[in-house]
Amino acid sequence: MSSKRNEPYAAIKKPVDLLFGSSITQPDTKTNPANTVPITQIKLPLSQPRRYFDEQKLEELSRSIKELGILEPLLVRPLVGEEYELVAGERRFRAAQLALLTEVPVIIREMDDITTSKVQLVENLQREDLNPVEETEGILELLSIELSISKNEVISVLNSAANAKKRNLDLTENVFRQLETIETILSAIGRFSAESFRVSRIPLLNLPADVLETLRQGQIEYTKARAIARLQDEETRKQLLEDAIAYNLSLSEIKRKIKEIEQQTKSETPSLKDKADDTFRRFKKSQVWDDPKKKAKVEKLLAQLDELMQDDNHL
Repeated sequence: MSSKRNEPYAAIKKPVDLLFGSSITQPDTKTNPANTVPITQIKLPLSQPRRYFDEQKLEELSRSIKELGILEPLLVRPLVGEEYELVAGERRFRAAQLALLTEVPVIIREMDDITTSKVQLVENLQREDLNPVEETEGILELLSIELSISKNEVISVLNSAANAKKRNLDLTENVFRQLETIETILSAIGRFSAESFRVSRIPLLNLPADVLETLRQGQIEYTKARAIARLQDEETRKQLLEDAIAYNLSLSEIKRKIKEIEQQTKSETPSLKDKADDTFRRFKKSQVWDDPKKKAKVEKLLAQLDELMQDDNHL
């Protein structure tokens, strides 16, 4: 019976093969497909798609590794000398370090930089605990590499396609080809179409920095984060964000609190009439009468107000 444990990297094999026509998951006749190497010889890549690791889950995996060992080899590529760069399996690598292992099982593959980046991103996108920010950033990075354009240009392609469809216009040949590639990759990943990715995921990258970071760390759900992001006042937003996490507020509870905050803010905002009354009250007590330049401006403003009131009388 086949299982993830006895088929190393089965989770990423299909996406990699579909996306890139790669055979990196197949045995390499030039190297031993099952090796054990000192953990100190494995180096992390300079650029890593995964940024956040749950410390509690790492501790749990570390305890499991102490008891059972690493059940799935790490995927590495050889560097100069006897060192290797980690390609896939960073969570297991970090847990093995916590477990104080001196050696780890690896699969060694020769890969260029572009292929390495693709595999790292695809493996990251297959994680069960992937949060929406990491997912969105990972997909954009993958599309950027495959299309050889920047992430902002990927977003531009998606927006251009959407605008053309809305206006019933034909796509340029270049945008059409790029959109085809995007659809193929997203289909292989199996989560989005180009349009659903544009609508449901791209906007979250514009969330306020505090909300975005909390979402990236997996401390709050996307729907809750998006609701809280509506609050413009930074301190108010920060407090609600902290409360939502500390008390595990539901989405309906968060929306109710936001409504209360907005109503309170509205009631605290003075009306235009109140503002005018306050301004004239302070105006009468001011010293503008003694300053010729200010007095001239006051006369001009009073004339404009008088004109407005005359216009109002004619309505």
